[in-house]
Amino acid sequence: MHDEIRTANLLGAASLALSDRLLAGVTAAAGTSSSGAAALVVLSTDPGLSVTELGRRVGLSQSAAARMVDGLEKQGLIRRESTWGRWVAIHPTDAGTRAAHSLLTSRGEALTGALRHLDEDEQAQLDALLSKLLAGLHRQPGDAERLCRLCDRGVCVRDDATCPVGQADREHPHTGVDQDVG
Repeated sequence: MHDEIRTANLLGAASLALSDRLLAGVTAAAGTSSSGAAALVVLSTDPGLSVTELGRRVGLSQSAAARMVDGLEKQGLIRRESTWGRWVAIHPTDAGTRAAHSLLTSRGEALTGALRHLDEDEQAQLDALLSKLLAGLHRQPGDAERLCRLCDRGVCVRDDATCPVGQADREHPHTGVDQDVG
């Protein structure tokens, strides 16, 4: 008989161990906080967001997002650009784009290193299971941006693959905003 509580506990431990490795690598690579690193990744694929929208995508309140943006700007990783009215668009600088690339490389190396403990068939099984799990974790519009805030989006759709989070987002009824992830 399968022990669901044990499996959940193992998933929690594995998730925490991977999270620790990823966050250490990405924050070192970007020279910033984990939310700052996520912001750089988001801006590298979707420049020009407002502070509020960027904060929403990385899971921060508007005031916390404003502080994060201030810090990233002081580091020379992003720049603010006035548009119309009071709207300010956030764009990565060249240094911010390089930092985003560096942290995605670090993230990828940590994850592929963890996968080396599994053979090819086990990796294929894990791919299918993680796709199902991620699709199930998507609950409402906007979840895709939060779930994929540190993803290397091009990898997820390489070779005509379908991003499970992007697919779940497309299947979920939206409230006027198209949030295609992958």
